[in-house]
Amino acid sequence: MREPSSESPPRAAGPDRRERKKQQTREALIRAALELFDAKGYEQTTVREIADAVDVAARTFFRYFASKEELVVRLGEEFSESFLDEVRARPAGEPPFAALHNAFTAVLSTYREDQAASDAASIYLRVVKLIENTPPLLAAYLRNIREQQDVLARTLAEREGVDPATDLRPQLAASVHLTLVGNAVKRALADEEAGIDAILREFGAARSQLESALSGRWATQQ
Repeated sequence: MREPSSESPPRAAGPDRRERKKQQTREALIRAALELFDAKGYEQTTVREIADAVDVAARTFFRYFASKEELVVRLGEEFSESFLDEVRARPAGEPPFAALHNAFTAVLSTYREDQAASDAASIYLRVVKLIENTPPLLAAYLRNIREQQDVLARTLAEREGVDPATDLRPQLAASVHLTLVGNAVKRALADEEAGIDAILREFGAARSQLESALSGRWATQQ
């Protein structure tokens, strides 16, 4: 009779291993795309070139992203999802607009301070700069911002227990917050070397001037 082997048969890769491999491939595609966009320009870069840089087939790219545009816009959405999670986690008694301010600064502070998030911060900044300098991406981004505003308004309404169909405050707060963020990012990134600290600084400055912008006099008193 044949003795049973003491060696276990090779195991198929488990779900965790497969997921890690998929995540690694996705991150490699993102990095390759950003490098090529920097070197050649967004519109001059092809999906095949991105795939070749990672040594995968073009069809592999499309398993992760429907297009170059989706790759870039999706990265912005991931930041927004982190922000929304932070808004939902804010203390229940915190005023809504303060919750937006504190959630945004908390996410950016994590990007700045957490070593594990440093890569995400670098990618976030590169994506923002790319969008600002690429008209087709900027148009897609602005469409996405409108969707984000609706999601943020619904999140605020749920948090505060109001009906967004009849109460304008969630939409107004979401709109003002996103305007502050957009202004802060644009001003910060006017400096090519700007980083997370510059965005936080400009956001704080814009936030501090909001009340006087809405209710105070702008003319210099004589």
